Amino acid sequence: MPLLQNTFVHHVHFWLNDKADLAKLIEGLNILVPITHIRDIHIGVHAGTTRSVIDGSYDASLLILFDSAEAQEAYQVDPIHEVFVVDYAKPLCAKIVVTDSVNV
Repeated sequence: MPLLQNTFVHHVHFWLNDKADLAKLIEGLNILVPITHIRDIHIGVHAGTTRSVIDGSYDASLLILFDSAEAQEAYQVDPIHEVFVVDYAKPLCAKIVVTDSVNV
């Protein structure tokens, strides 16, 4: 299998204030799908795996692949992303952890 090239990976994990709000957070994550700067997107929840190195304490995750750092920067200021942050992420989440990576 070939390695991904020219890829900026943006991975976000969300911890909810109230676990009952998971459907609302997933709804919010789905509004991000049409943002044109995104190459690929995955919205998920913990897979139920239990190895000792796995942190399964989060409630939802978002994995986005971009073609470049510039595309990721444009995504950050896209009006749809801003709606997600204000209407979903900030009010629903107690903790958000973001990791970004690029090819070596």
